[in-house]
Amino acid sequence: MDNMIRIDKDYVEWLKHVKKRFKNTQIKASIKVNDELLRFYWSIGKDIVNMQAESKWGGAFFETLSEDLKKMFPGAKGFSTTNLRYMKRYYNLFGEILPQLGAELPEATNLPQVGAEIYAIPWGHIKLIVDKCKDEPEKAMFFVDEVIKNNWSRAVLLNFLDTNLYERQGKAISNFQTTLPAYTGDLAQEITKDPYNFDFIALNRDYNEKELKDALTEKVMNLLIEMGKGFAFVGREYPLPIEGTEEYIDLLFYHLV
Repeated sequence: MDNMIRIDKDYVEWLKHVKKRFKNTQIKASIKVNDELLRFYWSIGKDIVNMQAESKWGGAFFETLSEDLKKMFPGAKGFSTTNLRYMKRYYNLFGEILPQLGAELPEATNLPQVGAEIYAIPWGHIKLIVDKCKDEPEKAMFFVDEVIKNNWSRAVLLNFLDTNLYERQGKAISNFQTTLPAYTGDLAQEITKDPYNFDFIALNRDYNEKELKDALTEKVMNLLIEMGKGFAFVGREYPLPIEGTEEYIDLLFYHLV
């Protein structure tokens, strides 16, 4: 019966639509995460610039900030000194052009509403544009727009950054009508697989669970010692063979009396 269903044309066609909807849902979710990540990076860059952090705290500022953020967010990969410096350059580059585009900064976040296209491509693309466009914000926005319109992967972007495409096609700023990347496009694939996005939304559940278990185990052991004779703490994560498999008991102890 299963095979009969799988060769039915209506079923096959419906399955294709389900796949397409699922892929598009993945892309929408990934773009939202990417948007929030880049807004966060923008805010860090803005803080660094506005506080004149390097002048205020000296040459070791980025190294110190990197160490402190890594301690606050164990396992996070986005807080290297190199990445923090990119956040500053990211804000400096695009912050120059957004006011020219008529951007109004919301009071709550101080983040631009106009020019939101800079939050629509992966961080890896942004870093390439920052490196290649430097003090040319109009050129940077041109390539952001081209990435979105053409679904460029990072490799394709790098190739065009090394050409005179911007000069040949003119310096006029478009209206930046952002569209959702096609789920089959290279850009969409890179957004959904961007390691910075995974890092940004990670909750470190295993890390926190281990920390909790360690604390509970210590408390249980201290309690059993205080209760005196007759109580035995056997161990934690105790293996228990069950029908050819091995399960683990979080905490195992006996009352011997």
